Amino acid sequence: MSDSNLLIHPLPPGWNNRQFGYVCDRVKDSYQPVDDGDTPYVGLEHLAQGFPAFVGRGKESEVKSSKTSFKAGDILFGKLRPYLRKGAQADFDGVCSTDILAFRAKATCESEFLKFIIHSDEFVAHAKSTTSGVQHPRTSWPSLREFRLSLPPLPEQKKIAHILSTVQRAIEAQERIIQTTTELKKALMHKLFTEGLRNEPQKQTEIGPVPESWEVVELGELLTIAQYGMSVKGNPEGNHPILRMTNQVDGQIVGRNLQYVEISDGEFEKFRVERGDILFNRTNSLDLVGRTAIFDIEGEFVFASYLIRLRTDKKKLNPFFLNCYFNTDEIQARLKSIATRAVSQSNISATRLRGFPVPTPRLEEQNDIVTHATTLDRKLAVHRSKLEQLQDLFRTLLDELMTAKIRVHELKLSA
Repeated sequence: MSDSNLLIHPLPPGWNNRQFGYVCDRVKDSYQPVDDGDTPYVGLEHLAQGFPAFVGRGKESEVKSSKTSFKAGDILFGKLRPYLRKGAQADFDGVCSTDILAFRAKATCESEFLKFIIHSDEFVAHAKSTTSGVQHPRTSWPSLREFRLSLPPLPEQKKIAHILSTVQRAIEAQERIIQTTTELKKALMHKLFTEGLRNEPQKQTEIGPVPESWEVVELGELLTIAQYGMSVKGNPEGNHPILRMTNQVDGQIVGRNLQYVEISDGEFEKFRVERGDILFNRTNSLDLVGRTAIFDIEGEFVFASYLIRLRTDKKKLNPFFLNCYFNTDEIQARLKSIATRAVSQSNISATRLRGFPVPTPRLEEQNDIVTHATTLDRKLAVHRSKLEQLQDLFRTLLDELMTAKIRVHELKLSA
């Protein structure tokens, strides 16, 4: 039996200690999918990780074996690898995978409040501790119904659920803005890299249409350096931080989750990264090879051996222009197409990269294109920061409201 619980000491007035089976029933209605049916289907892949939301849905015609039928208002919880925190409240009738448990709230519990119980740290810890199976750990209803919690009265449940749902809607709004802005940037970059900014006629080249005044040049002609990084193992301590693939985030180098190396001054000077250097991921699985990010932060860093440092001749090529170009979907696909492939890894050598064709408008137009991209990047950064703050607020409120560390009458949320 798990020791994890949501019991509160001392118990607030009006709250009662209950088991999870007291607040909800497991839905056991079996359903056999129809080949041409269009009933909504929910699999584990349709549940967001770590957040009570859906990320899509399928149709019953896409699955074959018997499923569980659920109703709008029911709570769906992924019993396979429950530490992934996959659970949401359905606002539609449908069927779900047998790796998902469907809960229906009893009269003692608000359904929307139940949705947040299953995302509490204590419930997830209980579910995780009651799994069986090494390769595919699953929890079960008999184990989950024994989970113990302190249950507030219905009016307070409604208020707690309302507050958490308000933050959830704000998070989803930020996610929609980020998605829309990301799609806008993709469309804009495609247009700019094929049509430019000067309303010129286009010409056909080996990389497709580009403005007439642009040249298509092998990357090697535009570089002063194409250098492999250091073959030194990173450690928690050392005299210099070393940049790795994990420091490439959305086309930018970030200085977090760092490892360190102990190296001589001479080695440091040889591998020290400078502002405007581009770090290119030359070897990894195919989906990660070609990942590119530009160094534009404070600090003195070196870089790992599976990265190639590209330094452009700034009289010919703005490095931020190259970084924007390499981070478009089309160019990422083209870069992967020149990789040599092994069983588990793909590789793009510096030699192959030097021969990669790159469009080169005049520097003034390169700079203008970078300005357009930077404007959208700044907007994305603002909304990603807001999203992170809201996610932190959600986790804090979820914990403190469920454990009565703060009470709903103490909270006032602004729009």
